[in-house]
Amino acid sequence: MTGAAEAYRHCEQVMRSRARNFSYGLRLLPGPKRRALSAVYAFARRIDDIADGVGTPHDRLAALAAARQTLEAAARAAHDGGDGGDGGADGHGGHGDGRPDLVLVALRDAARRYPVPLAAFAELIDGCAADVRGTSYATLGELVGYCRCVAGSVGRLSLGVFGTDDHETATPLADALGVALQLTNILRDLREDRLSGRVYLPAEDLARFGCTLDVDGHGRFTDPPDRLAALVRFEAARARDWFAAGMRLLPMLDGRSAACTAAMAGIYRRLLERIVADPDAALTARLSLPGWEKAAVAARALAGAAR
Repeated sequence: MTGAAEAYRHCEQVMRSRARNFSYGLRLLPGPKRRALSAVYAFARRIDDIADGVGTPHDRLAALAAARQTLEAAARAAHDGGDGGDGGADGHGGHGDGRPDLVLVALRDAARRYPVPLAAFAELIDGCAADVRGTSYATLGELVGYCRCVAGSVGRLSLGVFGTDDHETATPLADALGVALQLTNILRDLREDRLSGRVYLPAEDLARFGCTLDVDGHGRFTDPPDRLAALVRFEAARARDWFAAGMRLLPMLDGRSAACTAAMAGIYRRLLERIVADPDAALTARLSLPGWEKAAVAARALAGAAR
């Protein structure tokens, strides 16, 4: 039987290599919570990778359905206190060759230790299935619904690890912070997503600013730059509002959990402001913050939590 320590080490490596923005915040948590959240994010990353992976849409949707079954088995195992089948080829914890699934080992252990709402992963799977199908969004309300699935769900899962004395009030705030992060992701990846055939911004907003997000043979947007810049800044203002709502979560968390959340949100807010300052740059290349700037944001978050 593979031990939880080895499984958590694997998940933390996944975080460091695949989710660097989040990893800066996770470093601020005490060990047990850091490990539990690494398991949550490693499984979320797996779901994202299925949606963005190779294969036909039918194949990827089938893989997402299998992930849903795996999740349900993991939830039952965590609830019952069993091992859920770490090996085997049944899709409930093994790779099919007898090797244990380290991410699931860690996730089940985390769910036994903390009230992680594993059912929220089902919403993430729903959102990723929409990506595979190429779903577009007519209205802001539809887009927010998608954001709640793919990112608000992760906010709620994280809250299960962080803990709070007022879960009823804190849950929608964690959800709002997830929406803010996802809206920022959408603006950061606008060109990359369009080249892969995905358009997330609501059709009503495109019409409002006279934009189509069509691209030419060189992958450049054909809309007038001033209209695109206005559209990006309009959407960024909405993301700011979601950040403002979500940041009300911080006083409801313990110091280290608040620092972790502030670091994650701070990195994305800084990225959002960079997009707003130069929409043209964001529309031609994927913007990111240098490591030293992310580390500085995390350090300020930790210092603020210590006050």
